[in-house]
Amino acid sequence: MTHSFDKAYWQQRWHQAHGGRPGSMAGNPPHPYLAREIGALAPGTALDAGCGAGAEALWLASHGWQVTAADISADALARAADRAAASRLSQPVRWVEADLTVWEPGLRFDLVTTHYAHPAMPQLAFYQRVSTWVAPRGTLLIVGHLHTPGSTGHGHGHHHPAEATVTLADITGGLGPAEWEIVTAEEHQRPVPGPAGQTVTLHDVVVRATRRR
Repeated sequence: MTHSFDKAYWQQRWHQAHGGRPGSMAGNPPHPYLAREIGALAPGTALDAGCGAGAEALWLASHGWQVTAADISADALARAADRAAASRLSQPVRWVEADLTVWEPGLRFDLVTTHYAHPAMPQLAFYQRVSTWVAPRGTLLIVGHLHTPGSTGHGHGHHHPAEATVTLADITGGLGPAEWEIVTAEEHQRPVPGPAGQTVTLHDVVVRATRRR
């Protein structure tokens, strides 16, 4: 089945997400790779591209980053704003409802990060697009669904479609050495709670790169 990943798709997905339910997108903690990859960096400006319910954006804000968090779904952003209010952050997050296939932020950021975001455009083209928003000497952090032949991994509590998966070589191949220094390029498997309380395995690809200029 082909997924369009347009606004209607994501509005429906978030409308069906119930906070507090095991495996729910609305209640997920931040990806563990974020703290590992970003924790040692000096805080600056950050963009969370496809922020969903805001777990990563809130983590960044709580660690001193000035965060812009963008998502196409108004429902997701409403959940994110509720979580932010409950967290009582000293550093506010700027929530932006935007179609990332056409939106332009108007500035570049010290950090651009995206976690399992799937827009209505080819996945690798999306990564190329958001990479242009990284400032010189800034950081790009991509966490995506890894394409593995025969994989039965899940994403967001369901089987993720092939068009939402990538390989490590696909991502790193688009980050030319003249412009990017690749710091991390890894594949991971990790168990997470599934939608019915069972344990499922996610197959992830993690790439962190620093813009040279």
